[in-house]
Amino acid sequence: MKPNKMKVEIWSDVTCPFCYIGKRNFESALSQFKDTDGVEIIWKSFELAPGFKTEPAKNMHQFLAEHKGISLEQSITISDQVADMARQVGLVYNFHKAIPVNSFNAHRFLHLAKNLKLQDKAKESLLEAYFTDGRNIDDIPTLIALGGEIGLDSTEVKNGLESDQYADEVNQDIFEAKQQGVTSVPSFVFDKKLTVSGAQNSKTFLELLEKTFAEWRVENPEANLIVTDEQSCTIDGGCN
Repeated sequence: MKPNKMKVEIWSDVTCPFCYIGKRNFESALSQFKDTDGVEIIWKSFELAPGFKTEPAKNMHQFLAEHKGISLEQSITISDQVADMARQVGLVYNFHKAIPVNSFNAHRFLHLAKNLKLQDKAKESLLEAYFTDGRNIDDIPTLIALGGEIGLDSTEVKNGLESDQYADEVNQDIFEAKQQGVTSVPSFVFDKKLTVSGAQNSKTFLELLEKTFAEWRVENPEANLIVTDEQSCTIDGGCN
């Protein structure tokens, strides 16, 4: 059976500031795309810092200064520049609140939400929690609370995250990224044929959607149902 929707797979990490900006720009493109109902968005996991240990006592200004070997003032300047980019697409970044975290649990949370058809809401919730609200998205109670906020069952989230559920799914996404040649995020893979990296502007995303969807539609034509009126009977017992 041929697919009825063109897939756009998006590899990203919830700690990547450009992934959130890219998400907004892509959403803007989708809002202008006339065949939105024919596109399926799939969020894929990618870890920028595998094995990193969460540091809840620090904020991103401090972490960036230490990580890059620069002064705190330089770190703040860099962060302010990124925050300004985010502001231009309607996002609020509070790097003085953002906690350097390991994102593996957050990615497991996304796969749990995916199974319940709430992956996009979960993605948005995690990004806002991290960049705007300064919540610890590696913390299980925090993830349980976020799940409740988007309509997930708290017990199901708790049971899933306190076990090793969805770890295989995260690792499979990371493996697929290597197979697809994805080495940076955000990366957008259209119909498994075209890969575009970075937070492109909405105009570029729209052009890519239109181009790849047109090609996909040629390979996956819509079924044309022809209906004609002939003899039939209706539920009220009438026949003609």
